[in-house]
Parts: sequence; C-alpha cells; structure tokens
Amino acid sequence: MAPSVLAPRILCIGIPVRDLTFRVEAVPARGSKANATHLAEICGGNALNAAIAMARLGGRIAFAGPMGDAQETSSAFILARMAQEGIDTAHIVRMPGLTTPVSAIMIEPSGERTLTIFRDPALWGVKLPDTDELLADCQAVLIESRCGAFCIDLCTEARRRGIPVIVGVDRAMSLQDELLTAASHLLFASEQVQETAGIADDGEALKRLASLTPAFLAATRGPQGTIWLDGAGALEETPAFPVEAVDTLGAGDVFHGAFAFCLAEGKGVREALRFAAAAAALKCTRHGGGLAAPQRIEVEGFLPSQP
Repeated sequence: MAPSVLAPRILCIGIPVRDLTFRVEAVPARGSKANATHLAEICGGNALNAAIAMARLGGRIAFAGPMGDAQETSSAFILARMAQEGIDTAHIVRMPGLTTPVSAIMIEPSGERTLTIFRDPALWGVKLPDTDELLADCQAVLIESRCGAFCIDLCTEARRRGIPVIVGVDRAMSLQDELLTAASHLLFASEQVQETAGIADDGEALKRLASLTPAFLAATRGPQGTIWLDGAGALEETPAFPVEAVDTLGAGDVFHGAFAFCLAEGKGVREALRFAAAAAALKCTRHGGGLAAPQRIEVEGFLPSQP
C-alpha cells in the first residue's frame, strides 16, 4: 500500500472577528431604520475566513494572532467555532482587558455587504509566540495585510526558509510597507491595488507595484475575475465563474485561502488561481460568510463543468 500524503500545514496570522450578519432588502438611509429578514452570528476576519476555507479543503491549519480577554464572550464563541473546524488555536494570544473585534454586517439580496467593525487598537501590540515553533513543518504562511506590524520578522524568516508568504490585501498599503518585499505573493482587491499604486487601472497599478517588489502580484475583481502578472511581467487574466450570488461576505478571503492551499500543495499560480476562483464562486452561492466555504470535493466536482 502506498504511503498517504500528509496534508500541508499552513500558518494563518490575523485578528479574528465576531460577526453579526443581517439580511436586509436594502441598506437603510442615514438616520432611518429597517427590519432584517434574517440574523446570524458567525466568526469572521480575513485570515480566519481563509483558515476555515483551507481546513475544509483538507489543510492542517494553525492560527496565530491576538484575541481579547479570556473572560469576554466573543473570544469564547470564536474559539468554539474554530475547534469545530479543526483549526489549531494553541498559538492565539489572549490579551487581558481587551475586546475581541465585533462587526455588524448588512447583506442585500444581490449578495453585496455593508459593514462596520470595532477593533481595539491595543490588539496590534501583541507579541507572537516563538518563530521556530510557528514555522515548524509549515508549507505556507497566510496573513492579513494589516498585521504586518507584529509579524514582519516572522514573514522574513519564512521567506529565508523558502516558505511562501501569501498576503491578502483588503486595504490600501503604504509603498514603504515592509510586507511589499517580505511577501512572496500579494493578492489585492481592485480598489486597494489602485489606491496603493495611485493609478486608476488594475493592470497599470500592478505593473507599478512590480517595480517595487519581487512578489507575485494579482488583483481580484469579483465577477470580472482576477488580473495578474506572469513571470515575464505580462498581464494575464483568470475569469470568475458565473454563479447566482446571494452572499459575497468572505468571498475574497476564501479565494486567498484556496490559493494559499494550492501553493502549499506545490501547485503553480495558474492552477491555484483557477481553483481559488471556483472556491470563491461556490461560497457566494450560500449565506454564512467564511463559514459557507466549500469542501474540497465540491470544488473538484465544480471545476470540470466549467470552461
């Protein structure tokens, strides 16, 4: 009997969030109120959504980052959900007196979401566990772009060891941000890549950033697919898969997670982008934010039916 192939171990670094999601017919106008048709309480945050996606795809996922005081209810709720997904939480740092982030999210029938979030600024003062411990037997690292302040040394060491570092960028970055050069792969959203580069065109923005970093660069554009630079610096596109979207919350995070998972398995970026597009598309067909991420068997069953 052939030996089984061990699932890749992937380290996720981020700040978990407790999400309260409300389905509404339309986002209420300023100063008004509206009734929601559905309420769900879920766990979220960019890296945690990606972690859930990777765990469902078959990865061995460890999570590191700050959470609030051990006595507050949001962190207990999130940790319970992470345990259900089989995510290793041993490296999460509890910070006395602080509050785990909480968000309120309104989701319209089109799947578009509007949210507000509270993050305690003191969470960024976290000190992560020992780097050797975190990177042991690690095939990839995925981090939220906002977390570079407390993990840049870990990312630099991961790259020195040949471990890919994938950064999910959901806000504009400074051109002096050390993650631009510490990362091996930078996955932007369209708005953020344009704002970071100061250029109102996805392709030209990617080319501008390519002069500042050796990292692989891509920008996701929702139903318009993903634009990226190949090894020769030429623009290429990976199409999105057409689906009837009901909830886009967490879709980008699922994309990032599926992409990182493929890299950890040794796949190339072209295959990883297509796989990630399929995972994100399936997530959009169901409610639940990152908790609606598909299983691997679903993604592999979906892909052969697509052009």
